[in-house]
Amino acid sequence: MKPQDIVTGKTSLWIFGYGSLVWKPDFKYRRSNVGYIQGYKRRFWHGDNFHRGNDDLPGRVVTLIEEDDASTWGVAFEVTGSQVEESLKYLNVRETVCGGYSTKMVDFFPEGENEPPVQAMLYIATSDNPLYLGPASPEEIGVQIAVSRGKTGHNLEYLLRLAEFMRSKCPHVEDHHLFSIEAAALTVVSCLLAAQ
Repeated sequence: MKPQDIVTGKTSLWIFGYGSLVWKPDFKYRRSNVGYIQGYKRRFWHGDNFHRGNDDLPGRVVTLIEEDDASTWGVAFEVTGSQVEESLKYLNVRETVCGGYSTKMVDFFPEGENEPPVQAMLYIATSDNPLYLGPASPEEIGVQIAVSRGKTGHNLEYLLRLAEFMRSKCPHVEDHHLFSIEAAALTVVSCLLAAQ
């Protein structure tokens, strides 16, 4: 689904972020809410040869994998008026052209008991994407993240900022995949520093 198909005739749009968007949206928005989507799990299964890696050593960034009983926590940003077009123009380059993601609409559940769900657009990379790397052990992913760097910065920064977001904004959520990769990557970095 293309972003322009989603927003035709809309003056407001929610955009759900579950990776770097949670700490670095880089677009103007009216408001944001922490919350979750259902039916998806976050996984470091997508390759990145631009922002957090290169062609020789792609980094690993997150995508969503469908799983009925899963949920993924992140941030939804509401864009209104001219922000809709501006944010989608920016995100089309950041997530689609450079990242290989496509868009999808999902129900977003804001944190809090009295908040109704809202429809939100998200970016997702599927297994038919050429940058899709698929599953690997936390140790393999941790090594790849520890040594990869792209035009936006070190892949380790991406991992650590996402883990910090989860600890500070969603402390009640245990993301075993994320935290096991964080531990593995930090072990690799410690070994690399000790070897110097």
